[in-house]
Amino acid sequence: MNRETAALHLAYTRPDAYGALSVPVYNNVSYEFADAQTMSDVFCNRIKAPDYSRVANPTVTNLEQRVKVLTGAEHVTAFNSGMAAISNTLMAVAGQGGNIVTSWHLFGNTLALIGRTLLRFGVTPRLCDLTNLAEVEKRIDEKTCCVFLEIVTNPQLEVADLEALASIAHKKGTVLIADSTVIPFTETHLGDLGVDIEVLSSTKYLSGGGTSLGGLVIDYGCKPEFNQRLKQEQLFNFGAYMPAQSAYMQTLGLETLAVRYRQQAANALALAEALQNVKGIVRVDYVGLPNHRFHDLAQRQFGPTAGAMLTFDLESQQACFNFLNRLKIIHRATNLFDNRTLAIHPASTIFGLFGDKEKRVMDVRPTTIRLSVGLEAVEDLLSDIKQALE
Repeated sequence: MNRETAALHLAYTRPDAYGALSVPVYNNVSYEFADAQTMSDVFCNRIKAPDYSRVANPTVTNLEQRVKVLTGAEHVTAFNSGMAAISNTLMAVAGQGGNIVTSWHLFGNTLALIGRTLLRFGVTPRLCDLTNLAEVEKRIDEKTCCVFLEIVTNPQLEVADLEALASIAHKKGTVLIADSTVIPFTETHLGDLGVDIEVLSSTKYLSGGGTSLGGLVIDYGCKPEFNQRLKQEQLFNFGAYMPAQSAYMQTLGLETLAVRYRQQAANALALAEALQNVKGIVRVDYVGLPNHRFHDLAQRQFGPTAGAMLTFDLESQQACFNFLNRLKIIHRATNLFDNRTLAIHPASTIFGLFGDKEKRVMDVRPTTIRLSVGLEAVEDLLSDIKQALE
């Protein structure tokens, strides 16, 4: 079977008592054991079975197994948010005195995690241009814990050469970690490009309707100790496992992910093409446009689709605020890849607590609107944008 078919027909780890086609929601904390020896075997990992829902739950395990089938990964671990997936991953590979080679072009909270939070624990950020391979190679040394990047940056829409970065990272004895939130794993095969660990916010495409928070860590066989540390240390000590209800809702979303994503990506491309000719819009940025500087690289790495996020610039920040205030169909809201189209002004919200100098280095402009394109008719979205500009 194709992976998509296999993921839909994946058998439960243990048969459901009633033969339910949708995995039941195991909203419970504890699990009873037949005897003391079995309990000891499960807690000490001699037998694979749930012991406590802070670290293992049948509903969550089912989601993890489906994603494992779809990606061909060795291990998948579900967390309660995308940031939890990123922070637990970095804590699992990093240590005091180490450094993380990454870019200024990251989602605001990810940059704050690496540049502020982890710095307090003795892990140093090494910020550089990840599209400059010579610069990257110079920044990696024997204390580098990983090279970390977003496969399409949010909101700068930068794309780096993953195979080239993986080659450099592996030659230097470190790992490549990629955040794939902008383009889902149903469309990409990051393991084939040399990525060791893929992280993503499943709140986005998997959730679909913005129903639940979640994050996934997809391990393509990075190092045996990484998965052991993630499962036996991070989950136990940080307690950030995905709740059963979220796993159930995201399993439902996973079943329609490919269909929804392709429609959203098609809508985003059509809208980006149309916005280039709309009066009042100074600049349109979308990786799927043939004139985009990273278009060819993105097509080579991720295939024909380019995600459902685009940005466009107006004349000023006040023009952006006026535009947002006049929207009637498009929602003023954060989040990405909801079924509904969402608009936000990144400079004053997601990056609002960064200084002006930092925003300039991050290429976060006060004139930029970020659009997460949903499933509505493109003509309705375009009409709403035009009336808001007028």
